[in-house]
Amino acid sequence: MIELEGVPELIDPVMVAAFEGWNDAGDAASTAVAHLEREWKGEVFAALDAEDYYDFQVNRPTVWMDAGVRKITWPTTRLSVVRVGGEKPRDLVLVRGIEPSMRWRSFCNELLGFAHELGVELVVVLGALLGDTPHTRPVPVSGVTSDADLAQRMDLEETKYEGPTGIVGVLQEACTHAGVPAVSLWAAVPHYVSQPPNPKATLALLNRLEDLLDLRIPLGELPEDARAWQVGVDQLAAEDSEVAEYVQTLEEARDTAELPEASGEAIAREFERYLRRRDGGAPGGPPGGHATADGTDSASYLRDSPSGRTRPPRPPKPDTPGAAGNAGDSGDSGDSGDSGEAGDSGEAGGSGGQDGEDTSED
Repeated sequence: MIELEGVPELIDPVMVAAFEGWNDAGDAASTAVAHLEREWKGEVFAALDAEDYYDFQVNRPTVWMDAGVRKITWPTTRLSVVRVGGEKPRDLVLVRGIEPSMRWRSFCNELLGFAHELGVELVVVLGALLGDTPHTRPVPVSGVTSDADLAQRMDLEETKYEGPTGIVGVLQEACTHAGVPAVSLWAAVPHYVSQPPNPKATLALLNRLEDLLDLRIPLGELPEDARAWQVGVDQLAAEDSEVAEYVQTLEEARDTAELPEASGEAIAREFERYLRRRDGGAPGGPPGGHATADGTDSASYLRDSPSGRTRPPRPPKPDTPGAAGNAGDSGDSGDSGDSGEAGDSGEAGGSGGQDGEDTSED
């Protein structure tokens, strides 16, 4: 039985969750939830027992000094709550942690227990995966659900994915079986530059979350960070002719795939989003790999090795299947091709085992 003392009655609460590990390429998803928590000054009200779900040889605790006293921070998953003001205030329950090493079903049941006690009306899980997408184009973000009615009502893709899955996919299905509406938003991160941080992918996830929940999120320095990130990757890619050629091939494949989407209706939607964000403002161990388009682990390619850079694989020709920028776990509106659990190609699975840890004191 979960008892929540000191948590006020929430207004139209939505749970937004992200987990470090295999579902979090470039740390894009976990950084998005951390941004919400920071901008809206979230207050942590609960933490899961780390010993129930984590292997500390995979996700090690950290020791630190506080006024001369040594303290330990244990890797775990924490819940906080923030209130979004405006004409229609509502509350967000933020879940930020690490993909568990064990007992995934119990982990999901515990989170669902919190959702039930808090009256959560919708669960949104953020994820990021590695895909054949160029860094020079808008980040593909796909929204998927297992609920056909919810997919139609919220303009989402009904997932048909089959294959390896991670905690994002498991939690979404647990919500579905428990009768809690659940959505996953997946950002596709270029596999040839997957090192964190990736502010461009984080920004794309937050923009899609704005649209999904019809709220305005304070973005702070994220837009400028995203531009700086792209300039930096442009410079690194320009130093290697093979990488530059590879990026150009991805651009051509992406542009060809998206040509039918460049309709008047699609352009009007993007322009409306732009106006809303411009005028509205905002109210007050070594890590493992990441999910890819085929459900396997993958590492970064561009300057990812102390001894130099690893060449990216030769892409398929644009007229062959899979060449149009498939992006793993996402697949909405043709943005990213088939994208795993966010579409139909290769979601996130296993326990990627990132050595991430929270900064809260145990």
